[in-house]
Amino acid sequence: MNTDQSLEVEVKFWTADFTPIKAVLADIGATCTKPRYYERNAVYDTPAGTYRKKHEVVRLRQDQRIRLTFKRPAPTAVQAQTEAKVREEIELEVSDYGRMEQILAKLGLTEQRLYEKYRETWVYGAVEIVLDEMPFGYFIELEGAENDLKACVAQLQLNWESRILASYWDLMEDVRDRYPFTFDDMTFANFAKLEMDTNTIWGGS
Repeated sequence: MNTDQSLEVEVKFWTADFTPIKAVLADIGATCTKPRYYERNAVYDTPAGTYRKKHEVVRLRQDQRIRLTFKRPAPTAVQAQTEAKVREEIELEVSDYGRMEQILAKLGLTEQRLYEKYRETWVYGAVEIVLDEMPFGYFIELEGAENDLKACVAQLQLNWESRILASYWDLMEDVRDRYPFTFDDMTFANFAKLEMDTNTIWGGS
């Protein structure tokens, strides 16, 4: 949803409940392009964690489609000029999950981490807005050009200063700091074992 297809420009916000933001989205004329759906994401790496050490991601995502994605931090000069999170991204749709796994294995990569989410996608102007139900909370993520993001955030009655630039893996570590656990996969089954109040982490209480 941005002018340079190799760059992903985004911000996210925590929310306790999607109901208010859905009402605002409807009021401003945003369009729901994909109703709530399940997403499975497998992160691949070498046994030594080569990509993770460089903050790079090789991901195989399966929802209604199957996509292979490579992400890495944008150049420092680019990131220094923005208040959003910017990453280089290359994504390719593939037709066969198992065959793609075999190719990754031949390259020395195996599934190292798994994360799940339920996602609902909306569009407002040039901005894509996704409502992400993660195993540890609810998040609103916006992607587009930075000026469009700021304008959309204002329309959605969100506070730009409350934006989150961290990845979901980083946010998972915030949860781990408050509610210690030993698992590494970000799945609903794993987090169902914990009694959490994420409002104490991101809600400011």
